[in-house]
Amino acid sequence: MTPSATPAYRRLSVEERRSQLLDAALSLFAHRTPEDVSLDDVAETAGVSRPLVYRYFPGGKQQLYEAALRSAADVLQQCFGEPREGPLLPRLSRALDRYLAFVDEHDTGFSALLRGGSVVETSRTTAIVDGVRRSAAEHIYEHLGVTDPGPRLRMTVRTWITAVEAASLIWLDEGKQPPAGELRDWLVEQFVAVLTVTAGRDPQTAVLVDALAEDGRD
Repeated sequence: MTPSATPAYRRLSVEERRSQLLDAALSLFAHRTPEDVSLDDVAETAGVSRPLVYRYFPGGKQQLYEAALRSAADVLQQCFGEPREGPLLPRLSRALDRYLAFVDEHDTGFSALLRGGSVVETSRTTAIVDGVRRSAAEHIYEHLGVTDPGPRLRMTVRTWITAVEAASLIWLDEGKQPPAGELRDWLVEQFVAVLTVTAGRDPQTAVLVDALAEDGRD
């Protein structure tokens, strides 16, 4: 009888091991609030010992949470990184599809991230979340073809980003209803609506709204 083959153990590099631990942490934070996740949980999910987790994150749970948050923030920041090809609104729709897919996959963790109030929340974690918002705004300015947005346009875009976050949280509270595609379309329509309102008070935004209307006629 031939003995069954046993998979050979492969030692992971430092980056591979760190990535493995972050993936384990993110999978837990996706479905549980940070307060309900322990280092033992992370170690068990990753299939390693608790001391190994401490070796890579000597700051303990706080350091691990911040690193996981940065990893999630990197993904969120990429959501709006759509190539500037074709009409604006379909580009925005595709970006929102990616954003809402992330929200759907990381529902509880997303809520804990944006609602705050966590015992592991610090000025650093707040800065990470604010960085995502700033990055989203910069991507939108790029999609609009604006290099120097005025105060009214900046306020409009930032207000809409806040509305997207709020709608995402309410969507989770409402059992992810309406369907994500319907929510996406509503958010795109809301973007056009707030730009249109601002256009009545701001010449820079008025030019953009005219360009959007021209886009829609092509």
